[in-house]
Amino acid sequence: MVSKLRSRTVIFLHDLVMVALAWLGAYWLRFNLSLPPKYEVHSALVCLPWVMAVQAVVFWRVGLYRGIWRFASIPDLVRIVQASGVGIVAAALTLFVVNRLDGVPRTAIPLYALLLPVLLSAPRLLYRIWKDRRAVLSVGKRALIVGAGKAGEMLVRDLLRTHYAQFVPVAFVDDDPGKRGSEIQGVRVKGGCERIPNLVDKLGIDAVLLAVPSASDKEMRRIVEICEGAGVPFLTLPSVQDMLAGQAGALREVSIEDLLGRAPIRLDRKAVRSHLAGKRVLVTGGGGSIGSELCKQIARFEVAELVVFERCEYNLYKIEQDLLKVFPGLNFVALLGDVTDLSSVEWAIARYRPQVIFHAAAYKHVPLLQHQARQAVRNNVVGTRIVAEAAMAAGVGEFVLISTDKAVRPTNIMGATKRAAEMLVQSLNGVTETRFITVRFGNVLDSAGSVVPLFREQIKTGGPVTVTHPEVTRYFMTIPEACQLIMQAAAVGQGGEVFVLDMGEPIKISYLAEQMIQLSGKRPGQDIRIEYIGLRPGEKVTEELFLDHERPTPTGHTKLLLARPMVLDHRVIRKSVSELAESCRVFDEDAIVRKLKALVPEYHQTHAQEDGAAASTGGNDLAVRRKLVL
Repeated sequence: MVSKLRSRTVIFLHDLVMVALAWLGAYWLRFNLSLPPKYEVHSALVCLPWVMAVQAVVFWRVGLYRGIWRFASIPDLVRIVQASGVGIVAAALTLFVVNRLDGVPRTAIPLYALLLPVLLSAPRLLYRIWKDRRAVLSVGKRALIVGAGKAGEMLVRDLLRTHYAQFVPVAFVDDDPGKRGSEIQGVRVKGGCERIPNLVDKLGIDAVLLAVPSASDKEMRRIVEICEGAGVPFLTLPSVQDMLAGQAGALREVSIEDLLGRAPIRLDRKAVRSHLAGKRVLVTGGGGSIGSELCKQIARFEVAELVVFERCEYNLYKIEQDLLKVFPGLNFVALLGDVTDLSSVEWAIARYRPQVIFHAAAYKHVPLLQHQARQAVRNNVVGTRIVAEAAMAAGVGEFVLISTDKAVRPTNIMGATKRAAEMLVQSLNGVTETRFITVRFGNVLDSAGSVVPLFREQIKTGGPVTVTHPEVTRYFMTIPEACQLIMQAAAVGQGGEVFVLDMGEPIKISYLAEQMIQLSGKRPGQDIRIEYIGLRPGEKVTEELFLDHERPTPTGHTKLLLARPMVLDHRVIRKSVSELAESCRVFDEDAIVRKLKALVPEYHQTHAQEDGAAASTGGNDLAVRRKLVL
């Protein structure tokens, strides 16, 4: 408190000195920078105490000493102008009352009005610049900023303002030719991103900071590859998607999600809100990777009630804690239950009367399910039938099935069961008032059982990182992006549609492995090996999103496509599913596989995995066991 009072006293005395200099300087300017006559000097000195007293009172009343010089900004300048203006008028009136402005030249007061704001604000501005530069230059690492847009300007401003900042902004790079040579906050744009390696050497850069939150995944991959070639650490600001999701924060390390899923979703929030607000919603499998994120997204739209139906106790507990922490006012119900338990499903739907059901419950691990057809069919097909028929019986307005690209010309049990589930819900649309909608998409980053957590763990333990085949490609999307598009499809669907999410270009898994190794600070093939082990049972080299008869049709949303569905007889499909259920009941695996193939004629065994296995099977002979290492 004493220190603060002392600081204000010093600033107050400084401002009084500036008042005196401005008043006497006005006389000096009045006489063309020459010494005024003695009687004018006498007049100035007689009036000066009155001027200083009036200005002192005004300065204090206006609040000129609330601000701190270290953080002087536009509001402080405005306050100085206000205080000066009010003080000048008050001083002139006071002098008029005291001596009718006797001896005061007509131009003295206007000149004083020009000088005073400058003399009061200039020292504050210079002090801030000095403190900013001194604080940053004393401890910060030299940084090159990628992106001379709004995000880059805000980043540099924060770095210059922050006491003991970690980074010193040295230069910008930006691919916009119109920005070349310009300056932002005193930092010059030196060229395009291709100059990063050259500037790192030339300017002694210690780190590259990426301020391009709206960059697409392709743009981000290009920038990261250039930065990797420069050989210095690089950090990034949160993406637009993270900011929209409320995850904005400070600089962080570049993640694999930044490279494969940054393209921002333009969600029609008005349509989704209109569709979900005030409704009772049930999510099966609501504790899983997709289901839990879907619940978080749904909770943002003021639903009347959110019922999460989940078989895993821990997953249910986790999503309950997450939802109640972020949405304390949410009307939320956590139900332990299995979609294959008819009584449990019927009771839940009858008790909570959902108006919309998102069916996310499914087994999805391809190699694991390949030899456990009964469990795959029972959960993915029979479970879907149980929930769908219970929804129809209860008069649920809408049922949304969450499917996968592996349902397209499936070569594995998991894909065949998801295709059977698609066929079932398509056939049920129109049987009752319940609308059935299918949403199909590819891999989601960091979902349970996906390749990203596996690679991350392998990198953590020093490798090798195992890739099934050099040419394997997959479609990727972030979990929040997929869930937003699921809600968008539900909002625009009328019933019977198969919506397919635009997944962009497929990504080579080998590229994914390389990038994850490099982002961890390691070198592929040197610090950590990449080992090709052959395709696993049921795996394809490439995935597809559409069947032959499903001609993709654009919708009103750029990332949402509509596939033309088949016309299916619900009686035939339900009969086939009932036969599958009976085979599951008696544990007849051969009959299950045979009946699944009959229901899904496009399901066929592939020899692709055998071809891939040739690259990895055999003894220790490297000519037989081909461990391809980058």
